[in-house]
Amino acid sequence: MLPAPLTMQVRRGAVAELGALLADSRVATSGRVAVAVGRGQGDHIESLITPQLGEAEVFRVADGSVDAAVSLGADLRKAAYEVVVGVGGGKTIDATKYAASLAGIPMVAVATNLSHDGICSPTASLVYEGGKGSFGVPMPLAILVDLDFVHNAPESLVRAGVGDVVSNLSAIEDWQLGNTERGEPIDGLACSMARTAAEALIGRGDSIESDAFLTVLAESLILSGMSMVVAGSSRPASGGDHEIMHAVDQLFPGTSNHGELAGIGAAFCFFLREDEARVTQVVDCLRRHKLPVVPADIGLTGQQFAEAVALAPATRPGRYTILEHLRMQDSEIHDRVGDYVRAFGS
Repeated sequence: MLPAPLTMQVRRGAVAELGALLADSRVATSGRVAVAVGRGQGDHIESLITPQLGEAEVFRVADGSVDAAVSLGADLRKAAYEVVVGVGGGKTIDATKYAASLAGIPMVAVATNLSHDGICSPTASLVYEGGKGSFGVPMPLAILVDLDFVHNAPESLVRAGVGDVVSNLSAIEDWQLGNTERGEPIDGLACSMARTAAEALIGRGDSIESDAFLTVLAESLILSGMSMVVAGSSRPASGGDHEIMHAVDQLFPGTSNHGELAGIGAAFCFFLREDEARVTQVVDCLRRHKLPVVPADIGLTGQQFAEAVALAPATRPGRYTILEHLRMQDSEIHDRVGDYVRAFGS
């Protein structure tokens, strides 16, 4: 049975009403609650939650690194906390998820932006000395999304969530390809959840200025994360698109954010599949939400992007996607990237 969150709420004022959730005896019974906040909005968030949480201790999360998560985990182990609440963006939530797993306590996620599907995914994406990695963690006990904070978050981060959700469509195609070509087991429920999340979003005409759109975006990101819990892996939401993203991160760190790179990766993978209808739909969606479409949009040359595509399969050994299937040589990759840029660069 799917270990679904106790509650999932998307609304304005969610942070200010956090106390009501924590009063639920299924979340905490003794009131021993820790709260983890990031540096950026930490003071403001603390001022909102302190009056309602009483003796709850607030910890500051330095960044989205393994070191920060381990440090928080050590702090959580020092006292008998029943639950830790991570309030902030993706870096803060991922660090808190990992820290909670180290401390052996449940975690509540309160999202203040919608940049990717890590809100409730069973992984934490953290930076360490050798680069960036994904670490398995339990999904949050409950999830809140505060639309007041989302509206005030940098637009680029909120729009990036669209790219991450839409990339599910490419990931599902890759999973089905692995099933056909290699007999890889596939979970129909996980596929359905990931596809539903993307289809709910891809054709909408409104955007992040609308509460209605942000609600669907939040629900889609959460559903995408839950699809990975059902699958027991990131397969329904991470295919060749994410392999390209990880390769760009390795070769050209700091180029762009997770969702933007996932969106470009998905469009390029559909181009490689010669699925004209779907690549057009994905590109139109990216453009509608002011997301990058071609390498130049994120400051990369065609050659640099081709290098990332060549490296991409090595970022997820054993995973079978359109990139592994085509087994393109460097010259062919360069040509296909050039064709893609000519088709969608204007």
